[in-house]
Amino acid sequence: MSSSKVVIKQPQPTMVSQYANDWGSGICDCCDNVPECCFAFWCCPCFACKTSRDYGQPLCLPLLEIFGGCIPPITMSMRVHMRQRYDIKGTFCNDCVYATFCTSCTWCQMSREMKRRKIQVVLVSAKNT
Repeated sequence: MSSSKVVIKQPQPTMVSQYANDWGSGICDCCDNVPECCFAFWCCPCFACKTSRDYGQPLCLPLLEIFGGCIPPITMSMRVHMRQRYDIKGTFCNDCVYATFCTSCTWCQMSREMKRRKIQVVLVSAKNT
C-alpha cells in the first residue's frame, strides 16, 4: 500500500507596477519638493538619517560616511539597493558619480522615489476565516 500526497497550490496575488523602470524624478528636480531639498542642502546628514530610517535601514547608518573617504559608501549603496528593489534602470558607475558629486541631491531623489512608490497592497476577493 503506498500513500500519496496531494499538494494544492493556492494562487498567489500578483502586483503589476504602474511605474516605468526609470527614476520618478531627475537628480536635480529639487522643485518637486523645495522644503525637503532645502533640508537636505542645509543639513544633509540629518536628512540622510531620516531617509535611511524611512527606507527601513538603521537611523544613523549614513553617519558612517564620516569614515568613508572620497566616495560616500552609504549613499552609493543605498542608491544601488533602491535601484535593485524598484527595478530602476541605471549603472553602478552613475550611482558612484551621483553619490560622490551630488550627495544631497541623491538623497532627495531617493526620498522622492520612496514617496512615489508607496504602494498599498489590496487583496481583492480575500475572505476572512
